[in-house]
Amino acid sequence: MKIEIWSDVACPWCYIGKRRFETALAAFPHREAVEVTWRSYQLDPSLPDHYDGTELDYLSTRKGMAPAQVVGMFAHVAAQAKDEGLNYRFDDVVVANSFTAHRLIHLAATHGRQDAAKERLLSDHFERGLNIGSRDYLTSLGVDLGIGAAELDELFTTDKYADDVRLDFEEGRALGITGVPFFVIDRKFGLSGAQPVETFTTALEQAWQDSRPLEMVSSAGSGDTTGTAAACGPEGCAT
Repeated sequence: MKIEIWSDVACPWCYIGKRRFETALAAFPHREAVEVTWRSYQLDPSLPDHYDGTELDYLSTRKGMAPAQVVGMFAHVAAQAKDEGLNYRFDDVVVANSFTAHRLIHLAATHGRQDAAKERLLSDHFERGLNIGSRDYLTSLGVDLGIGAAELDELFTTDKYADDVRLDFEEGRALGITGVPFFVIDRKFGLSGAQPVETFTTALEQAWQDSRPLEMVSSAGSGDTTGTAAACGPEGCAT
């Protein structure tokens, strides 16, 4: 079963959603058969590499939200995050463009470290106040993930993985995704937002049942292990 998650590392609900999904997945009996892939999404592609201002400044000036409304939103989201064991510090958040961070996630995927990269970026952004748009920070993170210096240098001196990130954007739009986090299971089931753990559990169970092939049932005492009996087909009827 394949689960794709469209998400931005600058999205506070995406981290909360990640934790809730992980809680549901950890209790899922068939979790070893589940493949999780992180897909890129940007809430604000127009952000400069470096933004002079706080998260409060950014939301109140660029998004047109009243400062008091933003402060209230921060408190609500931080409380929700705390329930998931996360310690959000909105006053310390460094506002930055996340495009290169998404490219790093794609690079990390080639080393089997995609989830670890996603986790660190979210935690460092919301809990530690680190600059996810900084080359020095992203290089340090890459080293921690076990990625070689040459590959990391290539990330900053070329456009490698930029097309992969843009393809994620395009596929998200094609699927009708307009907000994140967004979870897609086997390209058949979709869940929007940081749903409760119980909702993720239900979705996993439903998708698993839907993806299983039919199991043939034999007639009692017939000794027939194929599950077949007299039937008609294009070539005629069996007797």
